[in-house]
Amino acid sequence: MNYRFSPYGLSAVSPAPVNQMMDAFARDFRDGVDINLGVGYVNEKTIPVAWLLEAMREVSAHPAMYRQAFNYGGPHGSPNLIAALKRFYLRHNFGDITEDILNSKEIVIGASGATSILEALADIFQPGIVITADPMYYIYCDYLERKGFRVVTVPEDEHGLSPEAVEARLDELGDDIKNLAFFYVVTVNNPSGVILANDRKRGLVEAASRWSARAGHPVPIFFDQAYEWLIHDPAAEKPQSALLMDREGLAYEIGTLSKVLAPALRIGFVLGSPGPLMDAVAQKNSDVGFSAPLTNQEMAAYMLETHISEQLERVKGGYREKAARIGVALREILGPWLEEVRGGRGGFYFYLTLRGIRTDRSSPFFQFLARKTGEPAIDGPPGHGLPRVVYIPGEFCVHASGPMAEEGRCQLRLSYGYEDTENIIGALHLMREAAVYAEQRQ
Repeated sequence: MNYRFSPYGLSAVSPAPVNQMMDAFARDFRDGVDINLGVGYVNEKTIPVAWLLEAMREVSAHPAMYRQAFNYGGPHGSPNLIAALKRFYLRHNFGDITEDILNSKEIVIGASGATSILEALADIFQPGIVITADPMYYIYCDYLERKGFRVVTVPEDEHGLSPEAVEARLDELGDDIKNLAFFYVVTVNNPSGVILANDRKRGLVEAASRWSARAGHPVPIFFDQAYEWLIHDPAAEKPQSALLMDREGLAYEIGTLSKVLAPALRIGFVLGSPGPLMDAVAQKNSDVGFSAPLTNQEMAAYMLETHISEQLERVKGGYREKAARIGVALREILGPWLEEVRGGRGGFYFYLTLRGIRTDRSSPFFQFLARKTGEPAIDGPPGHGLPRVVYIPGEFCVHASGPMAEEGRCQLRLSYGYEDTENIIGALHLMREAAVYAEQRQ
């Protein structure tokens, strides 16, 4: 049937390659047999179910405090949650942000997690050029390109995205600079797990100011802090808020409670200067259903006022322990093939570069772990196959037309969030077998 689809609709008919891969794996995933290192889910043990039940009871029992908690909410979000977030920032000295800075900014709660904030940006900006790191947050960057944006990636190093490298790439754009839409920076990068250094952050804010003048229009910079509250390495530099570095109102910070409380609450927010951009995000909320479920917002507000300190330490401690054990196991088990390991200091990803071993979907390494080699001794008998391991190949994580396209063919993202530690170590042993197999066939 020839529907009159928009350009986005036409592009959305075919799922993105990574979604196809994960969907195919999920359809016949065998709990207790297969090992999923690709999914970006939080570990179930970090979700504070008892406290969430307590929060629901409190919200239900105090309608005077949590007004109309089972009705529609407003497009800016629950006043209780916004106030609780501000108190959380100040109580924990998050980002070294001050009360004066907070009072000069606005918080808008997204309609469905931080993803809905990112989606709103793709709707409210005229399609143009978006500057981001390579490796990139592939889910959002794929979405941006389906919405008509041009994603331009700049390789990061162990300290994150370099302002100097960004400036050099921008210089190469020539007259196309007039189409610059915005900068998008994940502060603990997904997929690489690299933590953006504070001096890099400051340099990027200053670059946004300079290039706004050259482009002839404001070019905001969005810092996605999805994993910043999960920096668990005690030796890591404490992140500073970009809002402290911003003199022109171009910096915005996008936060979420998904990683520290529960993804199903769908609480994400944007913090930045009041004005047309924030008004547009709020209107987008209204257009898609007024706000995030108000009950969830009020439960989140209660959690921020009561249990968040203990919850943060519990979650960070759990991921710190897993990262330490898996980091050692990585080097012991895959050492001969490891070119580079990044991540493991915040969030729950390691990003591996393998020496001489391709990781893309057509590679022997991938086919071995997917049990799709066509060799019965490797794949196992039909219906009783051997354990499979899924990961995110680097071919999805780097931009196909960017400078890291070839390097990405030997990279992969490994999540240590969802699976238990012993399962992950078991998967590393299977990866070692896959590397030996690949060496013989590449």
